[in-house]
Amino acid sequence: MSQPRAARACCLPSAPAGAGPVPLPPPGTAARRPAHPQAALPGGVFAMGDAFGEGYPADGETPVHEVELAPFTIDTEPVTTARFAAFVEATGHLTDAERAGSSAVFHLFALAGPADVLGRSPAAPWWLEVRGADWRHPYGPLGDAGDLQDHPVVHVSHRDALAYCRWAGRRLPTEAEWEYAARGALAGRRYPWGNELRPDGAHRCRIWQGRFPDLPTGEDGWYATAPVGTYPPNGFGLVDTAGNVWEWCADRFDPGYYARSPRFDPRGPGADGDGSDEDRGDGGGSADGDRRVLRGGSYLCHDSYCNRYRVAARTGNTPDSTSGNCGFRTVAC
Repeated sequence: MSQPRAARACCLPSAPAGAGPVPLPPPGTAARRPAHPQAALPGGVFAMGDAFGEGYPADGETPVHEVELAPFTIDTEPVTTARFAAFVEATGHLTDAERAGSSAVFHLFALAGPADVLGRSPAAPWWLEVRGADWRHPYGPLGDAGDLQDHPVVHVSHRDALAYCRWAGRRLPTEAEWEYAARGALAGRRYPWGNELRPDGAHRCRIWQGRFPDLPTGEDGWYATAPVGTYPPNGFGLVDTAGNVWEWCADRFDPGYYARSPRFDPRGPGADGDGSDEDRGDGGGSADGDRRVLRGGSYLCHDSYCNRYRVAARTGNTPDSTSGNCGFRTVAC
């Protein structure tokens, strides 16, 4: 079953024609790498997937299956604008959005003149293609990221995230590692803190408040991203594993993967040697091609159209895609 285009586009627009491969920077020296707040997790067995039957069928959140992970160390927060700036300063890296000259910005937040709005997504008209939008200018060329240094970096493609990881001596989490960490030692819960979205009426994550897509209320004091750590951490000390920004994982995306995923340290289609198309090594791919997994949802998620801020929720996008609600966190190698 193929996912309707509108369901894909609501959360994360795919990139237009790519700008070509991103050159990988050389590994950074330890003295120049930024510190990463981390949590050392014990690993072990957990139940991965949607226990409530609430996900979009085409996202492939089922069957629930047991996964066993080795211990690993993961960032407690998404990579911030300030940390990404240190990477760019050290390497001169140009992101996919900068090389393409434009990126996707939510329509209410665009800071751009009419000539710099290059188009609107037919399937999701709240997404604008804005010339000059990138990690330095999250909302377009008439603004900058000056006061967003402690917010998650955005307009970062999967390829940009890999380049950062190479420089920082780190890697992207596997999808299984991400979900295990996001659950915070709570088994079978809907969110990182439990089953209620707003326990005792308190906002616990940065998602859309108000009527989507044209009337945000900002009840919690924010409209787009919030500074990392604005909301309480989960049981492992991780913040922003629901909402704020989508986070890239290492795995290729395949809605049917859970039915054949190995128990021990799954790494995604092809990487497990499971015989999937991605394992052929000839440039072929599954029905979803080269799409990569994203987790966590973002500030644009709302139950009226997209409930992907649940801990089991997953989606995918092409590795060169960028938008104003997509970032990443890393894992120690």
